[in-house]
Amino acid sequence: MALLRGINVGGRSLPMADLRALCAELGLADIATYIQSGNIVFSARERPEAVAAELEAAIERRFAMKVPTVVRTAGEWQGIVAANPFPDAAREAPNWLLLMVGKTAPPQNIEGAMEATGAAGERVRRAAGILWIHYPAGIGPSKLVWPKTFAGEPFVATTRNYRTAMKLLDMLGA
Repeated sequence: MALLRGINVGGRSLPMADLRALCAELGLADIATYIQSGNIVFSARERPEAVAAELEAAIERRFAMKVPTVVRTAGEWQGIVAANPFPDAAREAPNWLLLMVGKTAPPQNIEGAMEATGAAGERVRRAAGILWIHYPAGIGPSKLVWPKTFAGEPFVATTRNYRTAMKLLDMLGA
């Protein structure tokens, strides 16, 4: 499964039909997309890191866009979802619970730095190698900052809400 960062927002258009066709050209199989924000479920023989690099390069060649891409296996995604540190928030307001999935593990101590910028009880927790962000008052009024670098370390990540995470889990058959 691949999660693309920052497409179909701010004028960066990448139609899902074109993305599915590109994935097929790359040799991926069982390709399906979910909504227009760059969620691709597929089967592949290559390692996740290799698929991510290949997708990023192919998207840049075809669409002239640099699109950070995070790839996880079905088993990894199942483990991520199972590690949810905010089960009550997932039940009560799944759109206000975000999973921040990075190309690498989040930098150490980033949770506290992010929480310090937030308000209204916003919480950030690390679980299963990603960050979970709970917005009890909703995402719109939040002031919480998502750093692209932290303590000098780059942190390339994309977010999905819990509802989308569960749909992707279902699509993966996990």
